Amino acid sequence: MSDDTAMAQPAGPQESLSGVASPLRPFFNAMPVAAQPHVFGSTLCRAEHFLLPLFRFWLNELQMHPSMHRKLWELVFITQTLHELDKMQPGCRGLGFGVGQEPLSAYFAKRGVEVVATDLEITAAQQAGWADSGQHATTADTLFWPGIVDRAIFDQRVTFQNADMNDIPSNLREFDFCWSACALEHTGSIDQGLAFIENSLTTLKKGGVAVHTTEFNMSSDDDTIEAGGTVLFRKQDIRVLQRLLAIRGHRMLPLNLYPGATEIDAYVDVPPYGNDPHLRLQVASWKSTSIGLAIVKG
Repeated sequence: MSDDTAMAQPAGPQESLSGVASPLRPFFNAMPVAAQPHVFGSTLCRAEHFLLPLFRFWLNELQMHPSMHRKLWELVFITQTLHELDKMQPGCRGLGFGVGQEPLSAYFAKRGVEVVATDLEITAAQQAGWADSGQHATTADTLFWPGIVDRAIFDQRVTFQNADMNDIPSNLREFDFCWSACALEHTGSIDQGLAFIENSLTTLKKGGVAVHTTEFNMSSDDDTIEAGGTVLFRKQDIRVLQRLLAIRGHRMLPLNLYPGATEIDAYVDVPPYGNDPHLRLQVASWKSTSIGLAIVKG
C-alpha cells in the first residue's frame, strides 16, 4: 500500500541507467557499486543519503532507476538496515505488511530469505480504494520481478496471504524480520499506526528486527492529520513510541530527526506530484516526508 505517487520505474537487467535525467546523475556515475557500512538508525529521509555509495548499490540490486524520490529512499532504508543487522541471510524468515507491488519480496528471496508477503483482502482493498491503484497485491505473482530473481527460486521462497495490519493473524510468528514501506499511515489513525508497529513485534523471534517507513509531519508537532485514509505522524508520536518500546524491553535504533539543510531538502513537491525531486510533499496544509524506524525485539 504505497501512496502519493507511482514508485520510480524499474530498470531491466540490460537497461542502462545513464539516460535517466536526475540531479544525482554525476554522483551516481562516479560511485562504486558496492555496499558500504553506514548506519541509518531511525531517521528522516534526507538528500545527503542519496549521495552515499550504498544508495547506488541497492538501486542496482533492486533494478530501480536512480532519482531523488523518497520511495526509493524507503527501499534503500529497509534493505540497508536489514543488511547491517545480518537479517538478509539464507535461512532467515521475513514478513512483509502491505507489500503492494514493491520489489522487496523478490529481492529477499534472491538473498535466500523465506518470505511471507501480505496485503489487504481484496474486498477491503476495494473499499479502501487500493485494489485499482496498481499498489495492491492479491497473489505472489504480483510480487515477482524477473530482473531480480529466478522464477523457480521465487516460487520456492515467497508465499502470499491476506492480512489486515490492524488485526495481524496469529499464525504469523517466529520471523527474523518484518517490514512495511509507507503502509502504516493507512491503518486509520495515529493510534492504530503506533499499535501496529508494536504489534508487528509479536511476529518476531527475540532479537528480530522490525523496519517500517511512514509519513512524518515536518510542519507541526501539534496540528496534524490524526485519522482518516492517510495520517501524518509527529515528533511527539515517535517519541511516545520510543518510550513505550523501551518500557516493553525493545530497542529502537538511534533516532535522528535532523531534516537536512540542502536546497533539495527544502523543496516541497505539490500536487500533482512529480518524481524528481520528491523528498518532501505538501499534504493538505502540512509538509511531509518519509521516516524510517528500525526496532530490535527485546
